[in-house]
Amino acid sequence: MRILLIEDEPKTIVSVKKGLEENAYTVDATTDGKTGKHLAFRNSYDLIISDIIMPGLSGLELCREIRKAKINTPILLLTALSSTDDVVTGLDSGADDYLAKPFEFKELLARTRALTKRKGDIQWDSTLVYEDLSLDTETKVVKRAGNIIRLTAKEFALLEHFMRNPERTLSKAELARHVWGIDFDTGTNMVEVYVNYLRNKMDRDFDTRLIHTHFGLGYILKKA
Repeated sequence: MRILLIEDEPKTIVSVKKGLEENAYTVDATTDGKTGKHLAFRNSYDLIISDIIMPGLSGLELCREIRKAKINTPILLLTALSSTDDVVTGLDSGADDYLAKPFEFKELLARTRALTKRKGDIQWDSTLVYEDLSLDTETKVVKRAGNIIRLTAKEFALLEHFMRNPERTLSKAELARHVWGIDFDTGTNMVEVYVNYLRNKMDRDFDTRLIHTHFGLGYILKKA
């Protein structure tokens, strides 16, 4: 499952992102509300976790903008403001839940699990499929032509992003941002290395390659 984390405290964003990824969630992270809004409008998420007091756009304003755009993604607000009036204001803005700081990560994780299980009127399918390749975002099982392919957490996150964006060229910068939550460093070959790891596991033993290089542009998941 994919989560958008918006938090302006560096220590909090690092620890929460690390904890969620260790529990098999894919996390996109940013430190300001305006960027968070851009990501929420552009991508599909299973949950948005947002601080309230942030530069650019507050968490409450972000909730209102998201709901105004008819985006039904569950929203969990994090804040040091914990009076009853603050809670009511947050929920009235469109948030689904509210967690006061400081908090224990295990409580955040429990609320994350509860919110991502709420299906409402939306029909959720945990399995992504492209050609003979399938990826289950809940069980973390990847298969190609019925054969199980064992991936590391980062390889899984990389493949999931490819499968959510089939037949679209993905730049190294986009892959670095979505899989590692960092800006791409042109002095490293980290993305290239992990794409090669993924190819060796899911393309090498099959007649048809699915991950291709667009030289100078990035990578694409498509049938040859």
